[in-house]
Amino acid sequence: MALINVSHPEEFILLGFTDRPWMEKPLFVILLITYPMAMMGNIAIILVSRLDPRLHSPMYFFLTNLSFLDMCYTTSIVPQMLVNLGSSKKTISYMGCTVQLYFFHTMGGTECLLLAAMSLDRYVAICRPLHYTLIMNRRICVLLVSIVWLSGIISAVSEAAVTLQLPLCGLNKLDHLLCEIPVLLKIACGEKSVNELTLSVVCIFMLAVPLCLILASYAGIGHALLNIKSSEGRKKAFGTCSSHLIVVLLFYGPGISMYLQPASSITRDQPKFMALFYGVVTPTLNPFIYALRNKDVKGALGNLMRRLFSSK
Repeated sequence: MALINVSHPEEFILLGFTDRPWMEKPLFVILLITYPMAMMGNIAIILVSRLDPRLHSPMYFFLTNLSFLDMCYTTSIVPQMLVNLGSSKKTISYMGCTVQLYFFHTMGGTECLLLAAMSLDRYVAICRPLHYTLIMNRRICVLLVSIVWLSGIISAVSEAAVTLQLPLCGLNKLDHLLCEIPVLLKIACGEKSVNELTLSVVCIFMLAVPLCLILASYAGIGHALLNIKSSEGRKKAFGTCSSHLIVVLLFYGPGISMYLQPASSITRDQPKFMALFYGVVTPTLNPFIYALRNKDVKGALGNLMRRLFSSK
């Protein structure tokens, strides 16, 4: 580890895959392709959800927030990765690391809760169809999204605040592609038990609790589907949930393997691949999952494209 004479260095060296330099160019090319795809895909979802009257429902209100969230999520890490992968100087300033830390964890925590809110929306739509518009009215949807965003911000601030207070004893090399709280905890010195406990509590609240809510919602949905006699009705009801289920699996799988398993069982490169997966792959795939598996979204996208080309 490089040593300097201050507890908080002016910059960090992001080691990334320096032990596997052959991976850097392919990764650079992949990010250069996937980042614009993620941005364009999520912008398209936001546009069609806002412009097409058929998509002015709670489900697409939540989907719009998810798309905006994914744009912020991937933007918080990919540009810095591209700069570092494309140059020999793989550094990030202390302030840049702090900002990335806040944004990355805010978006991650918010997405955990937003996916739970989306599962609640699907539960009400399928299990309480006659009362759906009454329960999931505009005011309730805005309130739910506001709580989700506020909770994500508070959790990230609480995690980052206690982490950034720790002295780093002059260590400035991070064995990662980005600034993440567990990586900073590794190079911090002094008593870290309070920080590790805080991180565990926040992770349980932001990962385990929303996941339990999602599982409970889908247990209720599964029971309701069994009571639908028509196979066509069951297929239609399940179709509204399948996209969300796939997104939940893609996001929560890597997140749980990273934050809720014992630190001793995590390999050296696992945090890097997991961060790439839930910070890059999932935000890129989400709009395509919803577009390809949802007839309304496909129809709205087709109408938008026809309007754009006809205007030319």
